[in-house]
Amino acid sequence: MRTLTNERRQAIIDTATELFQEVGYKGASMNEVAKRVGGSKATLYNYFASKEELFEMVVRTHSTQFLNAAASEISAFTGVSMPFEEKLTRFGERMLEVLAGDNKALKIYRCVLSEAGNSNIGELFRAAGLQESMARLAELMSVAMQDGDLAPGDAMLRAVQFTSLIKAEVEVLMFMQEPPTYTMAQISAMVQKGVQIFLYGAVAQKTTTN
Repeated sequence: MRTLTNERRQAIIDTATELFQEVGYKGASMNEVAKRVGGSKATLYNYFASKEELFEMVVRTHSTQFLNAAASEISAFTGVSMPFEEKLTRFGERMLEVLAGDNKALKIYRCVLSEAGNSNIGELFRAAGLQESMARLAELMSVAMQDGDLAPGDAMLRAVQFTSLIKAEVEVLMFMQEPPTYTMAQISAMVQKGVQIFLYGAVAQKTTTN
């Protein structure tokens, strides 16, 4: 029996990533992955039991990384005195660094969106880390409510609203064949605008005179 190796496993993931980007989830097959990576299909199944399992790993490696990377920032906040606005800014920057700075992640995410209505690919995407990441962000929102930094409300809804605002300016990338990448300065500017709208709204602040 051949020994399973991390190098071989990663080669399979990389090959599958390219295939999913090219032909989508539905058009990809384990036969084609085996052909491209080299070796038998039986060997491929030793690493991944199904196309669904392989795709889930591809999603974990790339697409949900934009939230997982951001969620990892939350761990750094534990026991640290930091303004809530700064926490949101750091979360948002880490999120967009991956989503807007990594075309591979974006293309796999786009693959998920295009196929979600035809299969259980959307559920796979959620299971691959999206739910856990959003739950951690919701916990941050809940703590902010308890501390008086955020108005009372549904913490998960607040998390969804915040991430939607942060992604607002890069949604157009979903429709581009070859989306551009953004510099850190551009990412920071987009995040700053999203954070400001989330915390202070878009209503003009009127000054009062005595």
